[in-house]
Amino acid sequence: MVSQKVKVTNEQGMHMRPATVFSAAVTPFDSDVKILFNGNSYDGKSVMMLMAACIKCGAEIEIQCTGSDEEAALAKAVELVESGLGD
Repeated sequence: MVSQKVKVTNEQGMHMRPATVFSAAVTPFDSDVKILFNGNSYDGKSVMMLMAACIKCGAEIEIQCTGSDEEAALAKAVELVESGLGD
């Protein structure tokens, strides 16, 4: 298991478009991808779960990956969040 904390830079937070971009990018990985926020764990491969988390701009989240390609999955997830999730 690997994890990293990252700050959400997208001005709109994790709304529909960024949640879809994130989910689509991490789904091909074999590893489980979780977002830890406000004491809860959310499935990073589920658009609906990401939107339900109500993650706003400036929020600090922890991305946690577990599995055979966890390092690559974490690197991709962190890159996406730091780049603004396509917006």
